[in-house]
Amino acid sequence: MTAAVRMVELWRGGLPESSHSGHAVICDETGAIVESWGDPGAVIFPRSSCKMLQALPLVESGAADAAGLRPAQLALSCASHQGAALHVDTVRAWMEGLGLAEADLRCGSHEPSDRTERDRLIRAGDEPCQYHNNCSGKHAGFLTYSRHVKAGPEYVEIDHPLQRAIRAAFEEVTGEASPGWGVDGCSAPNFATTVHGLARAMASFATATGTGDARDRAAHRLTRAMAEFPELVGGEGRACTELMRAMGGRVTIKTGAEAVFVAIVPERRMGIALKIIDGNSRASEAAIAALLVRLGVLDPAHPAARRRLAAVQRNWRGIETGEIRLAEGFPGA
Repeated sequence: MTAAVRMVELWRGGLPESSHSGHAVICDETGAIVESWGDPGAVIFPRSSCKMLQALPLVESGAADAAGLRPAQLALSCASHQGAALHVDTVRAWMEGLGLAEADLRCGSHEPSDRTERDRLIRAGDEPCQYHNNCSGKHAGFLTYSRHVKAGPEYVEIDHPLQRAIRAAFEEVTGEASPGWGVDGCSAPNFATTVHGLARAMASFATATGTGDARDRAAHRLTRAMAEFPELVGGEGRACTELMRAMGGRVTIKTGAEAVFVAIVPERRMGIALKIIDGNSRASEAAIAALLVRLGVLDPAHPAARRRLAAVQRNWRGIETGEIRLAEGFPGA
């Protein structure tokens, strides 16, 4: 087993203060490793970075078409959104179109990350509901599939037909049997895989043309929906949204909790997966930006890239106190 490599550092006063190590893999269209850092065989939970894999049964089964889902809804099925009005209203309309209610969701509720919506709730004296959950779009997709196949309402249970379909699709595109699973923050099962397996899955999405079998068509539709609606995948100020906009819809990226990040790069027919082992998202955002620059699909001078690659830290008085840097030896340093 290869040790994680140092990827990102925080410097203060001209001295290194913190460092973040991780594993990363770039795969080609065959699933072979083009480049890697750390241990490609490190087993990780992909968390929300694999939502496009979890959405494959929704599209492959015909459930999405039967429900008349549009690209915006497919993007939301892969999203970790901010809980802004745009996200909440779109998921609510989707659920109502299915004849379902907020109570049918199994993701739980939490305060929205979107400040405008959070402040609106406070002023109105309202509590956040499950539509505000960052995974509510994914769960609306889960319910769409479950209704289509006439399965039971407890769709997050590991033996539910939906979760069996997700596991089968997950293992097929990663090319690996999952060694286990854990419960995600939204209560759904999250299947483990290696960093190489996750990158291999992203490469399979990158090579999808939309003209092949059901898996190819599903992967292509989900990839293009995310790239077309980056504001639905994350939200304003989020790395996923800003970096996809910076690349003009040419690349699809997705973060996951505990500092996982993936990228689907169709023009290079490549996939990327990375994991920062201490779970720090400032490091995973810098690392994915560096790898996208390395592949020539992200302009390092773009403001969205610079905010991750040369991020200046300031204190409450606006005084510059430090900066995020790529570690020596990591691409772009």
